[in-house]
Amino acid sequence: MHAPVLVLKDSMKRESGSKVQHANIQASKAVADIIRTTLGPRSMLKMLLDASGGIVVTNDGNAILRELDVAHPAAKSMIELSRTQDEEVGDGTTSVIVLAGEMLHVAEAFIDKNFHPTVICRAYNKALEDAIAVLEKIAMPIDVNDRGTMLGLVKSCISTKFTSQFGDLIADLAIDATTIVGVDLGQGLREVDIKKYIKVEKVPGGQLEDSSVLKGVMFNKDVVAPGKMRRRIVNPRIILLDCPLEYKKGENQTNAELVREEDWEVLLKMEEEYIKNLCDQIVMFKPDLVITEKGLSDLACHYLCKHGVSAIRRLRKTDNNRIAKACGAVIVNRPDELQESDVGTGAGLFEVKKIGDEFFAFIVDCKDPKACTVLLRGASKDLLNEVERNLQDAMSVARNIIKHPKLVPGGGATELTVSAALKQKSSSIEGIEKWPYEAAAMAFEAIPRTLAQNCGVNVIRTMTALQGKHATGDNAWIGIDGNSGVISDMKERKIWDAYNVKAQTFKTAIEAACMLLRIDDIVSGIKKKQAPGAGQAPTKPKIETEADADNEQILPD
Repeated sequence: MHAPVLVLKDSMKRESGSKVQHANIQASKAVADIIRTTLGPRSMLKMLLDASGGIVVTNDGNAILRELDVAHPAAKSMIELSRTQDEEVGDGTTSVIVLAGEMLHVAEAFIDKNFHPTVICRAYNKALEDAIAVLEKIAMPIDVNDRGTMLGLVKSCISTKFTSQFGDLIADLAIDATTIVGVDLGQGLREVDIKKYIKVEKVPGGQLEDSSVLKGVMFNKDVVAPGKMRRRIVNPRIILLDCPLEYKKGENQTNAELVREEDWEVLLKMEEEYIKNLCDQIVMFKPDLVITEKGLSDLACHYLCKHGVSAIRRLRKTDNNRIAKACGAVIVNRPDELQESDVGTGAGLFEVKKIGDEFFAFIVDCKDPKACTVLLRGASKDLLNEVERNLQDAMSVARNIIKHPKLVPGGGATELTVSAALKQKSSSIEGIEKWPYEAAAMAFEAIPRTLAQNCGVNVIRTMTALQGKHATGDNAWIGIDGNSGVISDMKERKIWDAYNVKAQTFKTAIEAACMLLRIDDIVSGIKKKQAPGAGQAPTKPKIETEADADNEQILPD
């Protein structure tokens, strides 16, 4: 007999075949079960403790999964899904996971029957194409400028979130903010950059009702010399700099040997002259407010005070960009290159207010601002964080609609319509792919089913009634009202979803399910030589620390 050949090292674990697929499916279902209860208006909140002892209370699918530390590789890729969804369209993070989990769940039966995974994947991809086609058919275009529809839409997206009790408030904030920063690219396209030009400032205290969208920007800074500089200027002329208003120091330590005492005075004089010149160049333009991203020396501060100019220093670059967008100024790198066109005159009011125990500078009432700040007030930090997350979702939804003004029904109606259409179509599919195709059709019902479960109605009855209504195929708008669990027409209830959120959800979920099904081998334990956690980790930091130590010796104090 031949001796057994060892190919892999002892430390390696290898699982292959259907065992792996079962394990992946179990893991994905476990992830889906974690956030299944956070779908819909009657959703539960999850409380997560992170490593440093902070708490996150949320029901945003992505926020929950982001905090989880998962061991299983398949579960990790499920978590990636909701991240992608969040970055791409901002909403539907929970549905993506629930749907993908369900797709894998229905595939399990076929793997038991020894179907080949590629067959299942082929059927799923066919189902995906048809599902998107059905979406196209039932989507209905809307007018972006009609505020009522927009409000309804954003509201239905937030109704599943914690802030639904303040319904209109968040929706209003989101729509205001996104309409302010929208830029027309021509050809009827609108670009809305949420990340760059909408800043969310959370200030604990006050009530949620005090939250507002400022027609301009605010930032957490006070003027440099509070007693002498004006703190309230109407129609200010604003100059934005990103250079320091102080004497340039040498890069590293520079030594100058002076023989005569007078030379020392000349040196000091030169520094003063230099700063005076800088300030004179700025004051020539008669600004009321000078904002710089870098430092501002006492002397410069004195000169500016003398001319009645308020100054703010060390502002974040992003904030500076926002101010530039809001009041129409241009950020200047060198004071000697200032021009009249660089001065921002679009702002209506600059003032410094004290909110809570910090000073905030406001530049508001801008004419046609292209950046804005959303000021959130609320009772506690956790509450504010949750409100901010919901606001992000709401703004993403508003942005999606501005980009693709199309709607599909919410409340599980879309999924049921797709499901019914796929079931009808499955009878015309020949060969072995028919069964997985039909199963994919059934899997879409996971969303309305979960909605019904979270409302606490009789799931089987409700689902049967819904399937009956959709099977005839005449009314695509019948779904579940997530608050009461009653079967109703989504058009009347104004429960909508954005078309591209739904399309993205379907695509992401099915593609991920296919990817996980195709894995048939997991080899683990590749790098570990010694006990887990040792290995190469300690060597790296050591190298760095030595280098750091060397650097420290070179630089004298």
